[in-house]
Amino acid sequence: MTFSYDISLATPDDIPGILTVQEPNLPDHGGSLSVRQTADWFRKAHVRIIQTMLRAFPPPHDCYLYGPVCIAENERGNGLAAALFKVLQTHMDGRPLMTFVRADNAPSLRAHHKMGMRDLGAFTNEGVAYIALAYDQPSEVDIHSK
Repeated sequence: MTFSYDISLATPDDIPGILTVQEPNLPDHGGSLSVRQTADWFRKAHVRIIQTMLRAFPPPHDCYLYGPVCIAENERGNGLAAALFKVLQTHMDGRPLMTFVRADNAPSLRAHHKMGMRDLGAFTNEGVAYIALAYDQPSEVDIHSK
């Protein structure tokens, strides 16, 4: 089955929808999303979990940080996470990327590894274990040699 998605960068108008998708995927609803984000989170980058990750794994100066990915349950398994990541790569301008996933979220870790991300290591925030991941953009030479 082939799915078609209209993928673009989010705007402030998308925040209410993002928050709606987030809710059923939080641990208190049986999900394994790392942390509840507020509308303010999408406007600011000074979130404790991100600062904890950056202290444990200092990024390159031009690193692109991206937050948790949340796919609605009825859309899982359709390649949406990989499609989102492909579009994100077009906006990264060749920069490396860092993110994190809860250590007990095996499906998300598998998805991130399938997208070419590598583990940087584990860190803990507020008593919860996470895995920091990195992605290094292939160079133009690498892209054309495949």
